[in-house]
Amino acid sequence: MNGLTKPGRPRRAPAARRPADPRAGEVVEVLVEGLGGRGDGIAILPDGRSLYVPRSLPGERVRVRVGEARGDGLSAKIVEILAPAPMRIQAPCPHFDRCGGCSLQHLADERDLAWKLDRLEAALAKAGIGGYELQRAVRVGPGERRRATFAAARGARKRAPVLLGFAEERSHAVVDLGTCLVVDPAIVGLLPTLRAVLVEILVPGQRTRIAVSLLDSGLDVVLDWPQPPGPELFERLARFAHDGDLARLSWRRDALAPAEPLVQRRPVSAAFAGVAVALPPACFLQATARGEAALVDAVLEGTRGARAMADLFSGVGTFTLPLAAGGRVHAIDASGEAVEALAAAGRGNPRLTAERRNLFARPLSPPELDRFDAVVFDPPRAGAKEQAKALAASRVPVAVAVSCNPDTFVRDAKILAGGGYRLVKLMPVDQFLWSAHLELAAIFAR
Repeated sequence: MNGLTKPGRPRRAPAARRPADPRAGEVVEVLVEGLGGRGDGIAILPDGRSLYVPRSLPGERVRVRVGEARGDGLSAKIVEILAPAPMRIQAPCPHFDRCGGCSLQHLADERDLAWKLDRLEAALAKAGIGGYELQRAVRVGPGERRRATFAAARGARKRAPVLLGFAEERSHAVVDLGTCLVVDPAIVGLLPTLRAVLVEILVPGQRTRIAVSLLDSGLDVVLDWPQPPGPELFERLARFAHDGDLARLSWRRDALAPAEPLVQRRPVSAAFAGVAVALPPACFLQATARGEAALVDAVLEGTRGARAMADLFSGVGTFTLPLAAGGRVHAIDASGEAVEALAAAGRGNPRLTAERRNLFARPLSPPELDRFDAVVFDPPRAGAKEQAKALAASRVPVAVAVSCNPDTFVRDAKILAGGGYRLVKLMPVDQFLWSAHLELAAIFAR
């Protein structure tokens, strides 16, 4: 096998599907009453079920086609907007009507942020948490996102074109992008070169994903591919790395597999507090440089005066290295590559130690936590439920939470509050442009 064709895979039994709803395909007129957690409009059917209508806004009367079951209700697509809401604007991107990358381009910017903050404050109030200082949100603008993962697919026909872009909303269909207003122009500029190599290497019916990050040394690209590239594929990919002026090109079997460099044309690193970290492929970085800077400032404010700190879910040291400039820091992460990179960057600094540990399976216990004056934790979207329980049972005086998911943040905040912590300050960072997501940093104190 030359690395250009797909290996055979065993067939899987088809997943059980819900029976089609009797109303599926029906066109109905509804009034949109609110926005759901994903930014979709919500209408209520006469039988009391919710109807989720992407790209609609509260107060709008719309004709929609009812779709499949979704959660406790049904999905729907707009057929016609009969009465638009005053807050509706013309979406700036030509792909917005299909692309699933953005959900709120049709909502005026000031209303977009207000809705996100209202949801966050309402969820905290419902959890019984109040009395905190809500700082002014940091907002990130178009063209600032420095990482993106694109989907690519080739149709089953012999000469089918390659589609490169993002998936449609709740679909595997790929929207072929000509532009993207969210990601950095340097990433958009790579798309024609990337499309050209995909035309050469994808066989009919094949799909793949390509993760692109913009670093100080240039573009870092990771290609998902089902087997190690053979000589012919390697040659084509090396030419792509040259033509695209990539800093590094790596491959992995899928998003859960480790990535292996194929071509490295320049050192790949990022600097935190002036310390360069040699980055492993596909490592986590904050979505934007401005968002990262705001979060680092919030973490440093919350830990000011602490002499011994823990940085949990530390990654490659976004917060660890700034913290280590002022005190002792013990960093913990489940990724061996990230821990090794951080430890290598901090070698020679006696204030910094790093440990590989899965905090979901084995969170730090209260006695382990009690060694620290402050604890910082920045978990994935699932939050840090078990670690929050251990913190609540500890004597740590200050905890700083960084979160990209307000729902799991509120859950963890309620756990901390039950252990005697008080939410002192909340810093929203709106770095997921035109989406329902919101990043934040929160300072808790006993």
